[in-house]
Amino acid sequence: MPELPEVEVTRRSFVDAIEQARIMALHLGKPLRWPLGCLPEGLAGRTVRTVGRRGKYLLIELSQGWLLVHLGMSGSLRFATDLPIRGPHDHVELVTTHGTLRLNDPRRFGAVVYVDSLASPEALKLLGRLGMEPLSESFDLALFGQGLKQKKSAIKQVLLAGELVVGVGNIYASEALFLAGIRPTCRANKLSRPRVARLHAAIRDVLARAVEQGGSTLRDFSNANGQDGYFQLEAMVYGRAGLPCRQCGGAITMIRQGQRSTFYCMACQKP
Repeated sequence: MPELPEVEVTRRSFVDAIEQARIMALHLGKPLRWPLGCLPEGLAGRTVRTVGRRGKYLLIELSQGWLLVHLGMSGSLRFATDLPIRGPHDHVELVTTHGTLRLNDPRRFGAVVYVDSLASPEALKLLGRLGMEPLSESFDLALFGQGLKQKKSAIKQVLLAGELVVGVGNIYASEALFLAGIRPTCRANKLSRPRVARLHAAIRDVLARAVEQGGSTLRDFSNANGQDGYFQLEAMVYGRAGLPCRQCGGAITMIRQGQRSTFYCMACQKP
């Protein structure tokens, strides 16, 4: 599943190329998670101003309105002037004067939703409950600590929920907790201030490095130019069950939390 670094890498890979492009057409394939919310032909003639991001949503700002894009479980975007003929898993195609932006999504859990503004009820339904952005100045240490004190769940589950800090998905939650030396089963409200500070810094560090490495390509992720990510090659714990810890040499443990795989080192990460 594309996580925040993959979505940010995707954004960066086509934002400059599509800015100021005029929309010529929008073609839809099979239905996705949510309906588009407008008539496709109504977007023709509008201009793409820029592409932002909120959590795992790409925010395509138009001269009138916005397109909110979510990649779901298996989605990916391509942007080019010479894309091949659409295949069975190509479900949205935004044709512009600068090239074509295409969403490929085999499992169809992704979505492209039109909203008049980011303050509209439709936009707030998708974006309104998202937590702090971990790569922005809004990721405040004090607010992070206050939020954790109100959570009795295991710290990894709190990170995955996205209501306190957004976009720390399964891979990066495991990696950040390792870097902070915190076992993923620890109750969030039991973390001391020093441990909260270490986790806050670790989340920023891990996500920033993942973006620099182009994200993680575990199965089929690539950016809008078709380039793979390489962060998975330097993962300390994720996907390394039974292998020696790169820090202490002990075996990496894998458990299940909320139906997701969690990886950690029993020696380096304290309860």
